Amino acid sequence: MIKNSRIISHYHLHKDQPEKLQFEIYSLNDYLAKNVGHTHQPHVHSFYQMIWFMKGIGQHFVDFNAFEVSPNSIFFIAKNQIHFFDDNANYEGLIIHFNESFLGGSENDVDLLLKNIFNDFESDPFFNISKSDVGNLENLIAQLQQEIKTPENFAHKDYLKHLLKLFFISIERLGKRNNSKQLSIKSNSHIVFLKFRQLIESNFKHKHTVAEYASLLSISSKTLANYTKDIAFKSPLNLINDRVILEAKRLLCHSSLNVNEIGFQLGFADASYFVKFFKKQVNKSPTDFRKIVS
Repeated sequence: MIKNSRIISHYHLHKDQPEKLQFEIYSLNDYLAKNVGHTHQPHVHSFYQMIWFMKGIGQHFVDFNAFEVSPNSIFFIAKNQIHFFDDNANYEGLIIHFNESFLGGSENDVDLLLKNIFNDFESDPFFNISKSDVGNLENLIAQLQQEIKTPENFAHKDYLKHLLKLFFISIERLGKRNNSKQLSIKSNSHIVFLKFRQLIESNFKHKHTVAEYASLLSISSKTLANYTKDIAFKSPLNLINDRVILEAKRLLCHSSLNVNEIGFQLGFADASYFVKFFKKQVNKSPTDFRKIVS
């Protein structure tokens, strides 16, 4: 069931303290107990969050979908994704927060790593880890937990950063996730696909056609279609529409804007066309969807 608080809470990591380490790691059980008033309500972060459910069974809610939680499922919550926890207070595991600036490195490397792991609208938001592979990941976590206690160590931040990257790379290699193809920085088509997703995120409110994005990428619409179908198993238009619909759902669920205002905010000059577009994609009108999630 999707909870609706109308005015959704936004959380930040050291927003006004850039000098602080932009990285945190907690026991999941302790974190849920301390933040019980917030974690059960829909909210978003301006930072990245990783949740490793080591023990416990339940559901986790991400962008209007309920996903089953089982032992050693690891969820990756991207910036601005709406999510919340169920009422199970007995989960054991850990939770990691970090800002993009923490990882640093070259733009392509960081973007590829984050976009592939924190795949916020085209794949399931979690990986399942087999029992035989848990030990490798636990070893990296133990090193992170030990290092964060010793800020006086030489190259402290760099060491944490590289351990975190190694942890993510290990999950990419060891974990299993539905509807996702691993990206490679050595593949031109994968780099173009990555740039396409970035362009969608920056422009989905006012660019809705494949031709517009193909032009920005300096490739043909056909080439772009070949790339997206091979990598995401979807057409470019499907990916554009998915992002527009996701934002529409977020605004319908967690804002006081009326349907016309939401349509205008998403680049639809004609509100009636927005309603038709939404109904075609969701099989419900915006008003009916709002009633269901309220």
